[in-house]
Amino acid sequence: MSTAKQTTAAPAADDEETVLAEISGMLRTMLDEYGLDDLEIAVESRFMEDLELESIDLVTLAGSLQARYGPQVNFAEFVAGLELDEIIELSVGHLVEYVVGCLKAAEGS
Repeated sequence: MSTAKQTTAAPAADDEETVLAEISGMLRTMLDEYGLDDLEIAVESRFMEDLELESIDLVTLAGSLQARYGPQVNFAEFVAGLELDEIIELSVGHLVEYVVGCLKAAEGS
């Protein structure tokens, strides 16, 4: 009988490229609802300035992130640790780094 610990972790998304593609997909879905399907989503894209997202959109994104990656990716907690100017300048790349870090930390535990 095996005594290996089994978890219900999110499917592997262990590299920045994969996470970027997944987050871009989430953002694309949100932007499509506003008719903003022509906006480019890149690592340097800022949520508020470039993608024109509002605070309610960030709440929606938080739900999408938790549904995809599980409780180890807590966007609300991440944002709560930022200063206002950091939130305003928050980019897709910063979020990708955070998600990858959370997933790697969860793998290590």
